[in-house]
Order: sequence, then structure tokens, then C-alpha cells
Amino acid sequence: MIRERAKYHLGQVVRHRKHPFRGVVFDVDPQFSNTEEWYQAIPEESRPKKQQPFYHLLAENDQSFYVAYVSEQNLVADYSGEPVDHPDVPDLFGAFEDGSYALHFQLN
Repeated sequence: MIRERAKYHLGQVVRHRKHPFRGVVFDVDPQFSNTEEWYQAIPEESRPKKQQPFYHLLAENDQSFYVAYVSEQNLVADYSGEPVDHPDVPDLFGAFEDGSYALHFQLN
């Protein structure tokens, strides 16, 4: 079993290293857990390794809001201090403070 430690936490605001979007982490997979079809759709020279954490984000860019699935190697912490305007943020998170959102639920 491969054990990876996630660099980013639930509620943290992050941005993509190469593409112009940012988002709030709402779930983390310890390693790739999407479909092989999704993985193969990524150009080979850009494909991230599967043995690393992958993050589910409530994402936004200048044109839209969406859910993104991003490898840890393609994320950086967002220190802008700006909240994310994704319309689903209030369903999962509370107040925005110090670059992170408080969770609305308890973790086990």
C-alpha cells in the first residue's frame, strides 16, 4: 500500500500551477482515483504521476465555476487573501479566514 501525505487541507484555497484557475479543496484522494479514460485524455507530456494526492476543488476562473480534479504537483497555495466565489462554497464551508474556509461538518 502506498501512503501519501496531502500537502493541502480541506477548506484551503489553492491555484493551479499552469492554468488560470483557483479553488477550494473539498476532498482529497491519497492517489489517483478517477477513470483511466480521464487520465488518458491528458496529453502524455503533461500527465501527472498517479502515486500522489489528487484534490477535488470547487474551482473558478474568469468565465465559470466548476469542479476540478487536480494532482498535488499541479497546485500551489493561494496567498491572495481573496475568497472563492464558487456558488457551492456555502454548502460545504463556513467563514473564510486566513486563506481557508471553516468546515461545516466534523471529520472522523
